[in-house]
Amino acid sequence: MTRPLVILDCYTVEPSGLGVPPYLSTYVRNAWSALAAARPGKDVRYLTIDDVRWCLAGNRPAVPPPLSDRLTYSTTANRDQAVDLLRDAEAVVVIAGDKVPSVHLHAVNGFEQEISRAVACVRGRRYLLGPLATYAVAGSAAYAGLFDAVHTHTITAANVTEGSRTAAPYAQLGAERKGFDGLLGQMPWTPIAEIELYRGCTRRSFCTFCNEPVKSPQVLHRDVDDVLEEVEQLYTAGVRNFRLGQQTCFFSYRGRDAEAIRALLAGIRERCAELEVLHIDNADPLAVASRSGQRIARTVAEFCTEGNCAPMGIESFDPVVIERNRLTCTPDILVRAVENVNDAGAERGPGGLPKLLPGLNLIYGLPGESHATHMANLRGLGRILDAGLLCHRTNVRRARAFPGTRLAEEAHAIAASAEQFASWKADINHGWDEPMKQRVYRAGLRLPGLHSYFVDQDGTWFRRLGSYSIQVVEKGTAVPVATPADLVVTGHAPRVIYGKRDAA
Repeated sequence: MTRPLVILDCYTVEPSGLGVPPYLSTYVRNAWSALAAARPGKDVRYLTIDDVRWCLAGNRPAVPPPLSDRLTYSTTANRDQAVDLLRDAEAVVVIAGDKVPSVHLHAVNGFEQEISRAVACVRGRRYLLGPLATYAVAGSAAYAGLFDAVHTHTITAANVTEGSRTAAPYAQLGAERKGFDGLLGQMPWTPIAEIELYRGCTRRSFCTFCNEPVKSPQVLHRDVDDVLEEVEQLYTAGVRNFRLGQQTCFFSYRGRDAEAIRALLAGIRERCAELEVLHIDNADPLAVASRSGQRIARTVAEFCTEGNCAPMGIESFDPVVIERNRLTCTPDILVRAVENVNDAGAERGPGGLPKLLPGLNLIYGLPGESHATHMANLRGLGRILDAGLLCHRTNVRRARAFPGTRLAEEAHAIAASAEQFASWKADINHGWDEPMKQRVYRAGLRLPGLHSYFVDQDGTWFRRLGSYSIQVVEKGTAVPVATPADLVVTGHAPRVIYGKRDAA
């Protein structure tokens, strides 16, 4: 019997990239290319941790239909034979790891006990790729015996069995990348491909919590042609949705080169004539607030699809926290960046959504934090609200100390805001996020082209694919997943809006 090679996707979440279905991560594609190059003609199978959960639960969901089960939502075409594939595999590449806390409606990242249980099924070689590998290197005793080799950044045909601690050159990765037809055919969902433009952080002074300098101490940019080649390979395989999101700041690509960014976006449009989504992610407010940032924002609004988001990390409006953690964005810089994005992208497209809006990221639990920090955050957000500006979404999370960062070295000094975090987040949700939702998605607004994707006790959740796409809940309904619909906005809440299907 021919023994397959298996990729087990337990999902990844990083500040510079999302690897939770329907996002098709760079790690999955990298592993696919490396295994195909190492063993030409070999059967390579793609599994998710949801497949393993399905098998271990007796081939059934944990909740009764028509409700959706978060634990088994993203099963693949290999679902029913997942454990058999792990057992019979010649080698398994496990992709896993969170660098930031994350909660997803329709997905649960594989946690360490689950991964250990899945790996225990494997008789062949076992390799680890992704952020979890950095934790494995830092705490090797806890992971002893689980993996034969670990890869912290990338994997190549030449180093599969040895492991690696640095990222492979882009030229080498490009040489091994031959196409993704066989991979896409194993995914029952419609994917949105996460595209990496460069490695490292372009700031001169790194934030205390940032793991990007750990991931790549130097800033290394991909050539425009290399990116276009990968996008075209994905398009040929059937991908119609793309997010340029696996980097710290889209606006800083090629050193804030507005012409290179125009060539990139125009090239994607030319090569992918029938694409459905082209979005970005991650924007350094310093870059967005600059003169080149104004030009780049207009270019993004021109070439990308509507509903786009440029998330910017103010992290904190508190000057004490800003100085203590080497944060380079001040409230004044952030407001200028938000204004630049609004000027370029507040106009609505044919689907009812603004072409490009800013997103905001706030972090609690950083050194120097006090109760004054929360008050400063509320005042800073109120300033943007009072100015009549628009924001797409706001992420409020607690800091996580990643191995190798300055925050990890001084973790004992982190402000103890755990007791206050829930109430502080509620203040922002109700005093900022909900009023902003009412402004951006006014009652009566018709949103065409959505699809149902999840059913729970609240009702049916609808969205489009995209970068932090708005979620619309139709209360008290159970619409089959993947049903297309147009909805009219009827109400608002923190982080979501409510709607009714439009029969017109």
